[in-house]
Amino acid sequence: MTSQAPLCLYGSQFQSRLLLGTARYPSPAVLADSIRASGCEIVTVSLRREAGGGRAGESFWRFIRDLGVKVLPNTAGCLTAKEAITTAQMAREVFATNWIKLEVIGDEDTLQPDVFALVDAARTLSREGFEVLPYTTDDLVVADKLLDVGCQVLMPWAAPIGSGRGVNNLYALRALRARFPQTPLIIDAGLGAPSHAAAVMELGYDGVLLNTAVARAGDPSAMARAFSLGIEAGRAAFFAKIITPRDMAEPSTPALGRPFDRLA
Repeated sequence: MTSQAPLCLYGSQFQSRLLLGTARYPSPAVLADSIRASGCEIVTVSLRREAGGGRAGESFWRFIRDLGVKVLPNTAGCLTAKEAITTAQMAREVFATNWIKLEVIGDEDTLQPDVFALVDAARTLSREGFEVLPYTTDDLVVADKLLDVGCQVLMPWAAPIGSGRGVNNLYALRALRARFPQTPLIIDAGLGAPSHAAAVMELGYDGVLLNTAVARAGDPSAMARAFSLGIEAGRAAFFAKIITPRDMAEPSTPALGRPFDRLA
């Protein structure tokens, strides 16, 4: 595999490794510009949030379809497995896709997933033929259970949704990547700067999903492009093999063969 290899998710291939959320943009035009600038091929849409708009919601869904990107419906805002399952079933009808980004929130302050309900919902949806992309923590045991119930992709957080903090637990993300080398892992939540995206891609992660960091930027389309470049650079660096950090200096120019001896 090389840095140019496509991203493979449930049998579909994508050249871009950046996924974009569609919420909180200043306008649909800015959202469209950001998607084009980023080169992303997958966008997430929250059925529960947009459905509240009635006809406005229907208009938004048509707008997203017309952008020519893969729509990944999500269950944002769901607090129980039952809510998430029902929302996923509705999303399948609306968007005619078996793909679902599964969110079951357990804490409304941190928006941390309820991992117990998440596994239960993932089990049910997988049995119903859904292709589940679960928003989860960086816990190895939870990851194992999600894979056991049928998930083929994992979407661990780096930090709380919308926080922009970057990676909170570097050790945990390294351990997750090492434990599941063949599983597509996409960082979902918490990244605030292109350098954060580059850092997780340098760990060997397969992609990044963003919303707030782009939508709330001063220039969303420029920030979307910057994140795209950060992801590309981080992935290229991972395959180029980054040097191991040292405690002591190491001269880049060898001491042997210098034209002048050190003065006594």
